[in-house]
Amino acid sequence: MQEDPIGIQPLFFFAIWKQIAEHYKAHPNEVLFEIANEPNMDSQIWNQIHAEAHKIIGSSNPDRTILIGTIYGNQISHSKDLVLPEEDRNIIVAIHYYSPMQFTHQGAPWSTKNKNLSGITFTLTDKEVADIREDFDLAKAWPEEKNRPLALGEFGAYEKADMASRARWANFVAREAEARNWSWSHWQFDSDFIVYDIEKDEWVTPIKNALLGIEP
Repeated sequence: MQEDPIGIQPLFFFAIWKQIAEHYKAHPNEVLFEIANEPNMDSQIWNQIHAEAHKIIGSSNPDRTILIGTIYGNQISHSKDLVLPEEDRNIIVAIHYYSPMQFTHQGAPWSTKNKNLSGITFTLTDKEVADIREDFDLAKAWPEEKNRPLALGEFGAYEKADMASRARWANFVAREAEARNWSWSHWQFDSDFIVYDIEKDEWVTPIKNALLGIEP
């Protein structure tokens, strides 16, 4: 849909959501719907698309909690571009966080600016701490103004960073989210931002403990 947001693709998107909503309408309130992950499109178009999807979902799930993300990777800076239906207070704003990218995405082959980087650490310097707190204070400003809850839907560091730095960063980000009463979800369970090794059938203990706030 992101390649053709104003053509036929949204029609398929809406049809899929109609089926999903109908299928899960009897499920408990713990089941949430997120309309789209990282909608990389113009804000005006995204506001039209999520508004229509919201109507479709609401026709069969009037009390369902819905997450609506910000554009271009669920970036913090685009919260202010969201236009949400005032009458539905059961909407959560979803953001993602991977800053500083040169740390979290070092060595990632798909990240053009960071794929050749290595050896970048995260040590909780005054600047590192201040930068994250400044970002999170910016992130909470618009949802607070609009009386909307916020969820940190993704955060994580690619496996090429050293484990101690990854754990340190994950712990700090999770605690800062909790300090602002945000729910959070780590990216990801298995694979290259890993917290659980499916092949070995075991937790990656430093990351798991960091997320849970367990001291090493």
